[in-house]
Amino acid sequence: MKKIAFFDAKPYDRESFDSVNGGRYDIRYFEPRLGYAVLPLADGCDAVCAFVNDEINADTVKGLTEKGIRLLLMRCAGYNNVDFKAAYDYGLTVTRVPAYSPHAVAEHALALLMTLNRKLHKAFIRTRDFNFSLTGLTGFDLYGKMAGVVGMGKIGRCFAEACRGLGMKVLAYDRFKNDDGVFDYVDLDFLLKESDVVSLHCPLTPETHHMFDKDTFGKMKKGVFIINTSRGGLIDSGDLLASLRSGQVGGAGLDVYEEESDWFYEDRSMVTSQNDNLSLLLSMPNVLVTSHQGFLTKEALRNIAVTTLDNADAFFGDAPLPNEICYRCLKGGAAVPDCQRRIGGRCPR
Repeated sequence: MKKIAFFDAKPYDRESFDSVNGGRYDIRYFEPRLGYAVLPLADGCDAVCAFVNDEINADTVKGLTEKGIRLLLMRCAGYNNVDFKAAYDYGLTVTRVPAYSPHAVAEHALALLMTLNRKLHKAFIRTRDFNFSLTGLTGFDLYGKMAGVVGMGKIGRCFAEACRGLGMKVLAYDRFKNDDGVFDYVDLDFLLKESDVVSLHCPLTPETHHMFDKDTFGKMKKGVFIINTSRGGLIDSGDLLASLRSGQVGGAGLDVYEEESDWFYEDRSMVTSQNDNLSLLLSMPNVLVTSHQGFLTKEALRNIAVTTLDNADAFFGDAPLPNEICYRCLKGGAAVPDCQRRIGGRCPR
């Protein structure tokens, strides 16, 4: 039986993976995140399973392959924390879960928007103290407002459809647009100028890092709401803070943060040395932060487990790997037409 070292394991991970494993693999769950310092935990294993904030740099990759491990199972869609050059050079195959439940993340983005707008989080705290005042709880009708969706993959499209269901108008932007006539695709500057709400659903790449900074915020409507359920590094948190203070940005709903790897997924309530920008954002009345929980639904967790273990089945069964992250395509920035993964099912080594 093949052994999988499962890092950054949470109770909900164990429950979902155990429910679909069916004895196929010996899954060894470990609480620490995957990184060079914890590699001894993977001794004797055939694969490792990691998550979005694990540190999979060149040293980690090299250490894994020196232990004979040839498969890294990312149980998430994002992979900006993986050194793919090292993975390619050392012969480590990397797979991911490209679509576990776009509805889960899109619905969470909508929940952030609606809670932030109608100040439900504040109302909840007030009424628990028997304070039933409505002062300071005024929101605005979403109906008829313009939603700008940056990134029109599966999650972005689900969010756009939900906005339309509320009677909102939608503008779409994507570097690789699928202009099928369903949504109005525009350039980014036009979207920023016209939107009352801007929601981010794009990957974090060198090109998109801090794509939302003081200059970007300055192009937006005064009082715009920003929603980010994608990757924290898309937003310069210092510039967001300044724009919130000036009133240029009217509110922010954040499920991700650019330095979240040191804070999210754990209880940090007793830590006295806090992240300055995060602390200031949390203290603002027009900011709502959740700890990267957009994916956290029963359906999504099951889909993550099923796809991750199917990826393992395909690798060990010498079958094509549709969910492999192909280094050649990644290096080129887009699909390479003659890529062997598309021809033979695996990225060539």
